[in-house]
Amino acid sequence: MVVEIHVPLLPTPGLPDGAYPFPWIDEVGNFLTDVEIRGGAEVFDDGEEDGDHYVFSVTGAGEEDLLALASRVAGLPGVPAGTYAVVGDDGDGEPGAGRRVALAPAGE
Repeated sequence: MVVEIHVPLLPTPGLPDGAYPFPWIDEVGNFLTDVEIRGGAEVFDDGEEDGDHYVFSVTGAGEEDLLALASRVAGLPGVPAGTYAVVGDDGDGEPGAGRRVALAPAGE
């Protein structure tokens, strides 16, 4: 099982001129790497742009745990609203192929 985390590819508001507009991409990547190191899940593949979203993929746990992880990602500071998950059987398909799940950021 793979859960894709689809984050709208929106720039962070209020950044200084010339700053990288998507610092949340690195924040999410670092967060997922930390989770992987602790053994909570595995990063399935490098994140990638897919249309107007940036997609992170995780595996290595049950659906409930992976969706909880996706909700934690949705609640990270700077992550744009509208983040959602897609649950699939494997990562061999196209991004977005699977069951779409709305995410409420963890704690809401």
